[in-house]
Amino acid sequence: MGSTPDTISRNEALAPLDHGARVFALRDHAALWFSLGVGLLVMQVGAYLVPALGLRQALLAIIAGSLIGAGLLGWVARIGCDSALSSAALMHAVYGRSFARLPVLLNIVQLLGWGAFELVVMRDATVAIGRQSGAMAANHWPLLATLGWGAVVLLLISGSMVQLVRRLIARVALPLVVLSLLWLSWQFLALAQAQGLAQLWARPGAGGMGVLPALDLVIAMPISWLPLVADYARHGRSGRAAQQGTWLGFAIANTWCYGLGVLVASVMPSENLVTALLLAQGGLLALALILVDEIDNAYGDAYSGSVSAHSLLPAWSVRRWGVLMTLACTACALMLPMHSLEPFLLLLSSVFVPLFGVILGRLAFGAPTALLLQQARAVHWQPTLLWLAGIVCYHLLARLAPGWGAALPTLALCFALSWATRGRTRA
Repeated sequence: MGSTPDTISRNEALAPLDHGARVFALRDHAALWFSLGVGLLVMQVGAYLVPALGLRQALLAIIAGSLIGAGLLGWVARIGCDSALSSAALMHAVYGRSFARLPVLLNIVQLLGWGAFELVVMRDATVAIGRQSGAMAANHWPLLATLGWGAVVLLLISGSMVQLVRRLIARVALPLVVLSLLWLSWQFLALAQAQGLAQLWARPGAGGMGVLPALDLVIAMPISWLPLVADYARHGRSGRAAQQGTWLGFAIANTWCYGLGVLVASVMPSENLVTALLLAQGGLLALALILVDEIDNAYGDAYSGSVSAHSLLPAWSVRRWGVLMTLACTACALMLPMHSLEPFLLLLSSVFVPLFGVILGRLAFGAPTALLLQQARAVHWQPTLLWLAGIVCYHLLARLAPGWGAALPTLALCFALSWATRGRTRA
């Protein structure tokens, strides 16, 4: 049964947020998205760019991809802030009250998978740190580390998201992680200088990846956050501040972490990323601080998943759904083989690129989003068909023209068609 205006007013995820709850300023948006943009997973993906690309090509792809990807995040953040609506509500406004349940459900599945993946990354890094320091040798430590990080996320999800962002992330976590990144960057730049920075800079790529596919790989990280951004941006006071803070925070973090991953892989190609970071002077402490900052990534997945789940079943509060999401992520991290889960997560990512291309085309440039939500029918066939066609386009490009990249062309095509075909809103 679809949502009506009466049920929307009783649904925290589908109703516009009250003005009194909208407290985020530009600094809060920037701190949140810088923190979410920093992660070991981002550095690891950055390391994949070399040696296929030379340092110059890799840096070009990183800067351009980060600016474009974070710009898309900021754009959706402005729409979410101006309308005070969650990501689930934006999907309802564009795709219709009943059909929107499908992408919302897919988003919950995606966030469940990414949350589990984050816990696995945190577990593996914790075990590596423990073994480096000689504190962890037993086989049961991976289990305990997974349960321990799951318990931390569970504790955080039980509190206030707004207070977490404004007090813990902005005031405590952000300065510490910036110092860690500065220290690691200094250490590996010194190592690159000792090996001959000019030679590393001039070294050509080995081939196997072009600049456009590399750009696609860089853009993939900010695009993976598109289904979450409005859940946080709706708490902002100004759409312009939400856009600028989100864009600035994530662009800097994404560029820095991708670049650091490339630098580490260039000077220590025989070591995996975590081992290489631990071998740097002071790397143990720096990696530990980055690992603590990784908590907010898992938290972000659980919180946004709980908002989406609440939009489907509002009888349970967002906080109650958050507890369930965290427990489910922890269970998946314990049981599921992550290597077989990764292709499934990439498949889901191909679903959300065209999904938000259509949403941006419908809701960009001052569209009356809240009014569109109130007027939504059960199914809006035109944007639905555009979304499905975009999924097909994404996979055809990946198969038939891999040198072009798939994410950016698909996003641009869906946006253009959605913008060109959107009708006038009924007064």
